[in-house]
Amino acid sequence: NIKDHDGRTPLSRAAEKGHRAAVSLLIERDADVNLADRDGRTPLWVAVENGHEEVV
Repeated sequence: NIKDHDGRTPLSRAAEKGHRAAVSLLIERDADVNLADRDGRTPLWVAVENGHEEVV
């Protein structure tokens, strides 16, 4: 749940790139799916925005 300079978490980055296995692992390890970046986007939003509905 650590955020980078854009307020994005590892879960947000994995969702952004469509890395389904990484998303699953991070969620299993209790990554917070509701943490928004500095623009207010959650990992779910980022996944859909980038065409990666399969990770939702």
